[in-house]
Amino acid sequence: MNDSSARPSVAPSDPSWWFADALKQERGQPDAPRLVGEIAADVAIVGGGFTGMWTALALKRRRPGLAVALIEASLCGSGASGKNGGLMHGYWSALAGLTDLLGADGALAVARAGAMAQDGLRAFARTADRDVWLRDGGQLRVSTTPAQDARAKSMAEAACRLGVPDMARLLAPGELPQGFRPPLFRSAVFLSEGGTVHPGRLARALRRAVVDAGVQLYENTPMTGLDKGSPNRVRTAAGQIVAREVVLATNAGLATNVHIKPYVTVFSSFALMTEPMPEKLERMGWESDTGVSDLRMFVHYFRKTQDGRVLVGTGGGPLSYNGSSTATQLREDKPTVMRVEAGMKRLLPALADTPVAKAWGGPIDISSDRFPFFKTFPGTRIHYACGFSGHGVNPTYIAGQCLASLVLGERDMWSSLPLCTRELPRLPPEPFRFLGGHAIRRAIISCEDAEDRGARGSVAARGISMLPRLFGLRIGTR
Repeated sequence: MNDSSARPSVAPSDPSWWFADALKQERGQPDAPRLVGEIAADVAIVGGGFTGMWTALALKRRRPGLAVALIEASLCGSGASGKNGGLMHGYWSALAGLTDLLGADGALAVARAGAMAQDGLRAFARTADRDVWLRDGGQLRVSTTPAQDARAKSMAEAACRLGVPDMARLLAPGELPQGFRPPLFRSAVFLSEGGTVHPGRLARALRRAVVDAGVQLYENTPMTGLDKGSPNRVRTAAGQIVAREVVLATNAGLATNVHIKPYVTVFSSFALMTEPMPEKLERMGWESDTGVSDLRMFVHYFRKTQDGRVLVGTGGGPLSYNGSSTATQLREDKPTVMRVEAGMKRLLPALADTPVAKAWGGPIDISSDRFPFFKTFPGTRIHYACGFSGHGVNPTYIAGQCLASLVLGERDMWSSLPLCTRELPRLPPEPFRFLGGHAIRRAIISCEDAEDRGARGSVAARGISMLPRLFGLRIGTR
């Protein structure tokens, strides 16, 4: 893996396979217009990914007469929303960490919000005028090392302690579904709430729903500035939106904001999509639509598609300096794609010789306690969502509901969630954040690679990987 001459099968590049497929299905549907001139709206939303579009739909559903305008720097769904793995899951697997952070009641409130998000996704898929490949199959968190066995056990025990044992059930090797019995799988936690979706098609279906709901949509319209006031002014290259309420839904793009920067860092995630191989999946007995991930800190995740492909990804890509989400390495890091390929061959050896159709990557915003947060800048009517931390599709639905409640000033279950109300720990300033994060990332990968070989990481790597815990941080901990 350290051979400088080594190359992945396919170099990472945009667009993702998901987004390219979604556009192909649309057969040349024209882009929304660019914003030119000044318009007025009750609410201006910046960002046409899942979060921005769920927010727009939630607002129009609750207040149909509200004037909502949404701008997207490129095409709706072309960013993180159209690049993720398409795994639907909530927070039942995170109950132990949530309980430590928020207490039992707060942990259950967040997990139940994830369940409501799952219901919301299903309801949208039923009404969307095309198949977004949403399939319920649960989620499987598999263990491949003794250290991961302990994490699996901890997940199941946390669910039992909180009185929801069926939401995170420990499986012995013989209980694993037929298609998920590769040699390395030791045990697993089965999460009945979960499944898979085509994120590109979901994003484009949301786009159409937004337009149908009467939202003024402008694509290829990046925000160039924001003037806070009463009203606010969202400036673009050729126009502006004057609005009382503003929602910033640009995810990792917010990490350089002076108010958000202390609580967020930017890593990167990479994925690959294989060529179709339905006959191999049939031989494996892989019939279910379960989303699967291992229990490493920098997880490997995988799922099959409706046309017989397999997606494999990892969240262990390079991190950025000073919160920038534009660095080339965050989208084009070939060593991380090689790690994804190696992970596929190690975890799913039956697929080792399967050709890769496409690889891609991009930035992900990681909060200081590894859970997203949805807030309003003090003294303003500007609201934002950030810190999604690679948790999949469901949290974006939660974000849309929470942001809609914040915009409308509604004191309800959404605006009362700890995701809206908790205080976050501060991260170290630069350059210590980058240098420390880079060293810790390398140390954790080294330790987990050693565990995969049945060994222990070096003393130095183990020591460095413990630093976040010593400083009371949750980010970068195993």
